[in-house]
Amino acid sequence: MKKVACFLLISFFATSIIFGQSKILKIGQIAPKIALPTPNGDTITLSSLKGKLVLIDFWATWCAPCVKEQPELKALYVKHANQVKAGKFEILGVSLDKNKENWEKSIEHLKIDWPQVSDLKFWKSQVAKDYAIEDLPFNVLVNEDGLIVAINLHEKKLVNFIDDYLNAKIKQP
Repeated sequence: MKKVACFLLISFFATSIIFGQSKILKIGQIAPKIALPTPNGDTITLSSLKGKLVLIDFWATWCAPCVKEQPELKALYVKHANQVKAGKFEILGVSLDKNKENWEKSIEHLKIDWPQVSDLKFWKSQVAKDYAIEDLPFNVLVNEDGLIVAINLHEKKLVNFIDDYLNAKIKQP
C-alpha cells in the first residue's frame, strides 16, 4: 500500500513539473509561435516580425484596464514612429475577444494603428495557453531574434524599457 501511495505521489509531482514548466514563460526563451487572423482575414505571424523589437499586447475589449492602456500604447507607437518605419519596432495586438464586431469597433474607436490579430476564441485561444496568460492586460517583449526580453511591463517601466532598448540599438555600429 505504501509503495502504491509513494508511486502515485511521485507520479503526481513529476506530471506537475513536466506540464507546469511548459506553461511558464521565461526571459531568454524563444517566444511561442503566433499565427492569427487580422480583422480583414489576413494572417500575421510573429515570425514575420523577426528582426524587430516586438511588443505583444494581449488585450480584450471587455477588459477595462486593457482599453485604458491603449492610449498609452498609442503614445509609445507615435514616439517610436521612426523605428517603426525603419523596421526596428512593432506592436502586435492580440485580442482575447469573442465578438468580432466589438473587437473591430474598439480598434476603430481607439484609433489603434498597429497590427491586430485574434482567433476570437476568448480564453480558449491556443495563444492564451502558449503564453500562460492568466489575466489581462498582459504583454511580452520579443527581440529581433525571437527571444523573450521582458514580461508584463506596464506604464513607465514599459516605456523606459523600450526607450532604453531602442536607444541602445541606435548607438550600436
